[in-house]
Amino acid sequence: MELGHEVVFGTRDIAKTMAETKPDYMGNPPFSAWIKAHPKAKLVPFADAAAHGELLVNATAGAASLKALSAAGERNLAGKVLIDISNPLDFSKGMPPSLTVCNTDSLGEQIQRTFPKAKVVKTLNTMTNMLMVNPALVAKGDHDVFLSGNDAGAKANVTEILRSFGWKRVIDLGDITTARGVEMVVPVWVQLMAAMKTPVFNFKIAQ
Repeated sequence: MELGHEVVFGTRDIAKTMAETKPDYMGNPPFSAWIKAHPKAKLVPFADAAAHGELLVNATAGAASLKALSAAGERNLAGKVLIDISNPLDFSKGMPPSLTVCNTDSLGEQIQRTFPKAKVVKTLNTMTNMLMVNPALVAKGDHDVFLSGNDAGAKANVTEILRSFGWKRVIDLGDITTARGVEMVVPVWVQLMAAMKTPVFNFKIAQ
């Protein structure tokens, strides 16, 4: 919103989302507190948010992403850039989480197969949320963000958005199958967070 974007959030249950009062597992404040502090943002059902947006972001829990996007509606996703920042994390056995899909497939690929008319771009899933839009929080922004997707135009669009956030180096890994690698990095990220006792860090590729 600070960059002039109109932001609309989608949810399955507005009342339940607004009733949540506890911080999430990362210690972030509940959405109800956040949106009260950002009155220009809107909260609507998934389908309304998807129909409204020119560019869409899947920020749902990975295990629920396909159901959430189905609720958003395939025709509301068709032809649009869909930035996927989700991770296929399985917390059913506690911490650290495992992955629901890996090695020969990825959540990014599953989303692209399920919604073939959407232009899925996997990015920003290898860091905590506050860094996604403010990379300067770590090392004055001297670290990297990765990009995976089949559509060159969509990736160019997303790269422009990332640069508007302050990202200096955007590494294009290739087509959507490269989402496998960045999703499988996340368990390492979780272990680093536990060891360093902070989520405020990121990866930098040195050559």
